[in-house]
Amino acid sequence: MVKNRKIVCRCEDITEEEIIHAIDEGYDDIENLKRYTGVTTGFCQGKGCLMHVIRILSQKTGKPPEEIGVTTQRPPVNPVPVYVLMEGEYK
Repeated sequence: MVKNRKIVCRCEDITEEEIIHAIDEGYDDIENLKRYTGVTTGFCQGKGCLMHVIRILSQKTGKPPEEIGVTTQRPPVNPVPVYVLMEGEYK
């Protein structure tokens, strides 16, 4: 068992240590950090972890949160039945 393991993103099981390591590797832009670690890409789409990531990034880089910004938000993808796309031909 790992002691003091601070989970930042529960959906993707990403720890604070992993985020700090990525920042130290040079991924100090929030979009690049997202792509490198996968943080904010889970089921919650960042609702549970985005503010924590911004805080960590702000502390490590010295940039204010307003300068860091947020990650690009995209709507979740939901499957669409084929008959819906056929403009009512199937009922």
